[in-house]
Amino acid sequence: MARLLDVYLFEKIVGELKQDNDGQMLFIYSSSWLSDPNAIPLSCSLPLQKGAFKRKECRPFFSGILPEADQRKLIARNLGISANNDFSMLERIGGECAGAITFMPTGSPLPKSENHYHWLLEKDLANTLRELPNRPLLAGDVGIRLSLAGVQDKIAVYVKDSKIAIPLNGAPSTHILKPALDTFEGIIFNEAFCLELGRKMNLLTVKADIKQVEDIDYLLIERYDRHESNDEDNPLSIQRLHQEDFCQAMGIVSENKYQNEGGPSLKQCFNLLREVSSLPVVDIGRLIDIVIFNVLIGNCDAHGKNFSLLYKKNGVQLAPFYDLVSTRYYKNLSLKMAMKLGGEYDAGRISIKHFETLAEEISLSKSGIKKRVIELTASTVKELEQMDIRNTVELEIAQLIKKRCAHLLASSSTSK
Repeated sequence: MARLLDVYLFEKIVGELKQDNDGQMLFIYSSSWLSDPNAIPLSCSLPLQKGAFKRKECRPFFSGILPEADQRKLIARNLGISANNDFSMLERIGGECAGAITFMPTGSPLPKSENHYHWLLEKDLANTLRELPNRPLLAGDVGIRLSLAGVQDKIAVYVKDSKIAIPLNGAPSTHILKPALDTFEGIIFNEAFCLELGRKMNLLTVKADIKQVEDIDYLLIERYDRHESNDEDNPLSIQRLHQEDFCQAMGIVSENKYQNEGGPSLKQCFNLLREVSSLPVVDIGRLIDIVIFNVLIGNCDAHGKNFSLLYKKNGVQLAPFYDLVSTRYYKNLSLKMAMKLGGEYDAGRISIKHFETLAEEISLSKSGIKKRVIELTASTVKELEQMDIRNTVELEIAQLIKKRCAHLLASSSTSK
C-alpha cells in the first residue's frame, strides 16, 4: 500500500513524499506551493515543477538528510526498519533535520509552536553520550525525531545559559554535540584546533568549543542553520535556515560522495557557486581559501557533503565550513583526497603547480591563485606561532601543518 509524508519547509507544506506500491520513492510539489510567489525549490536538484520527481531524481536530496554507513544501520536496527528504506527512516526521525525541512505523516499537523525540551543534568548528559554508540541520534526514544547526516556519533541539542537539552516533538536545536571517539584518538581536539586556526585566519568556519562532562570530552558546535532572534511576539525564538550540501544540490547520492565514486569534483563545486550563489565572487574566493586550508592542515576527507549552501532571505550563499579535521594525523587513514586537486589525488604530492592547474580548470588566474596560496600559507605559520597549544594532539598537528606549509612554500620557488 502506498505511504505518504507531508514535506514542510519552515511551517508550510511544500510537497508530498510518496512510497508507491512497488516501494519506490516519489516527490511532488504541492499546487499551493507552486502558486506561492515566494516559493523556492527544496534543492537545486529539485527545481519547481508540476510533475513528480522519480526516485533517481529525488533520492539524492532526501536520503542526503539521513545518517550514513554504520550509524544508519544501527538506527534501522533500533527502529525495526530496513536500513535501505529512506522513506521509513524519514518517517521515523525526520522531525528536526538539517536546514528548515520537516517530515510529517500526511494529514498530521505540524507540532505546535511551543518548544519542548528535555533538560539534562550532568549525569544525564554523560549517560546519553555513553549510549550514543549503540543508539545513534537516540532514535526510538519517545518524542525524539532527529536526523543528522554523516558517519560520526553526534546529536542535535538545544543550549541555553550553558545548560543542554534534547529537542522533543520537532523543537529546533541550536548546537551539534560530538563526543570523543575511541577509534580516532583526540579527534575532537583535532577538529577544534583546525576550526580555531581557520577562524584566526578569518576563514568562514563554524564556532565550536571543547567541553567536558564527567570523564567525557565533547565538541559543542554552533549550528549555522539556526538563528536565535529577539522577536517581541516570540522572545528568543529559534528560527531555522534552509540549507543543503553540495551532493544534494548536484543530485548525487551520499554513498557516491567521493569523486572517484561519482562524487563532485572541485571544478563542479566552483561551477555550482557560479550558477546559484547570490555573491559568486565572494563565495568562490571563500571556497578557494578553504581548499588551500584543507591541504595545509592535511584534511583528505573534504568531499561533497562537507560543503553546503545556505538559503537566506537575500539569496543563496556558501555556508560556513565544518568537519575540518587533519586526517593526515592518523597513520591508518589514506592520503588519497576526496577530490582531485589539479589532477592529483595524493595529498603528499600537492604543490603550487597543482593549484595553478586548478586555476586553469576553474577559469581563474594562475598568478592570483599562486599568490593566495603563498599568502594563506604564510598566515597559517604566523597564526600557529601565536596559538595556545593545550595538549599533545594539538602540538603534533601544529608540527604537521608547519611541515606542510614549508613544503608548499618551497614548491612556490620552483613553479614558473
